[in-house]
Amino acid sequence: MQIGSQAHKIRFCRQFIDTHRQFEPEALAWPALDAAALERMRAVPFWQEVLHTERRAGAIVRAFAATIADPLVREAIDLQGVEEDRHARLIGTMIRRYGLPAEEQELEPIGPDLDTAFADFGYGECLDSFLGFGVFKIARESEFLPPALFDIFDTLMLEETRHIVFFINWMAWHQAARGRGSAWRRALVAGRYYGRAIRRLVATIRRGRRENDGRDFSATQAAVFLDGFTFRRFVEECYAENARRMADFQPELLRPRFLPSLAGAALSGLRLLPSRQPRAATP
Repeated sequence: MQIGSQAHKIRFCRQFIDTHRQFEPEALAWPALDAAALERMRAVPFWQEVLHTERRAGAIVRAFAATIADPLVREAIDLQGVEEDRHARLIGTMIRRYGLPAEEQELEPIGPDLDTAFADFGYGECLDSFLGFGVFKIARESEFLPPALFDIFDTLMLEETRHIVFFINWMAWHQAARGRGSAWRRALVAGRYYGRAIRRLVATIRRGRRENDGRDFSATQAAVFLDGFTFRRFVEECYAENARRMADFQPELLRPRFLPSLAGAALSGLRLLPSRQPRAATP
């Protein structure tokens, strides 16, 4: 299948539309949490940032969809806007149900360049999802929260995975339609947007630390909350979970490749380092 072709467009749009699920966040099987689980939930300082990000995501996607002329592509992006708005409702429902420390903030203006806003959002979602795969896996294995709550989060993670696969294919199709569809040009564009996404993530972490008395939930700080966390394990879980989730999609579709390639190279380097040996017991 030629990337950028009519067949490519139909394939990635239909795959996204046909896998949409109907549900209402308020009607999900939210579990009752004991005092210890509630304390762990309320100690995580990023719920307000997540709520704001999801609300802004819905606004960006809905605004961008209105600019699309192709009816099939517009249908798919409209549907993504519905799902992004539903993610915000899901996070809001959870915040209210468990009394988490977060409140809605006014959304900043999107700006007139909706193409760039949508691309920034899409590559940012690729970055957030890849890192989220690792944190989610480690948190679930460490029983940070009850399994029923992870089942709800897994619904959100599945939709995020669908979003990034759709976005990567839309971006390639969009670039091909503008005569910029070669693999090397796509790689250059991806590298530039991923660089912007990483800078925004670093700024978000710094802002979160200022607003939460120095606390954050970055990968390097996750050991505070997750048993058995190390940087190497985090990278391994991100890499493995990304591969597992991407295997569910049709093989003809593109997948995000930059971050898995970067993680694979990092793991190759980490495996060359000598492993730490346990200290001998003092007689």
